[in-house]
Amino acid sequence: MANPTVETVSTGADKAKLIAAAGLVVAAVVVFYALGKQDLWLRVMALAVVMIAAVALFFTAEPGRQLIAYGQDSVKEVRKVVWPSRKEAMQMTGYVFAFVFVMALFLWMTDKTLEWVLYDLVLGWKR
Repeated sequence: MANPTVETVSTGADKAKLIAAAGLVVAAVVVFYALGKQDLWLRVMALAVVMIAAVALFFTAEPGRQLIAYGQDSVKEVRKVVWPSRKEAMQMTGYVFAFVFVMALFLWMTDKTLEWVLYDLVLGWKR
């Protein structure tokens, strides 16, 4: 059964959260460069903390919740997949390699035949 498409309306609070999350990303970069004279580990830690806050704020907004729901649905769908056994996977890989080899041989023979017809028979260029 297919899930019906549900359209959600973004509220003002969700828009404010998204704007604040974007502002935190910009603030993280500004803080990283503002602490330019500090040790690198401190700058990276400050960047990471502010970025984590931005991501956490994003996931509290509706688009973030939709992204989480999409990920959960994807995991459910992947669990439904019937994966081939090792033997089946090896057989199919062998078939693909054999097909590629035969096709390469066919294309090479076609190329050489056309080369022979055009250069030797039609144009009369002898090598």
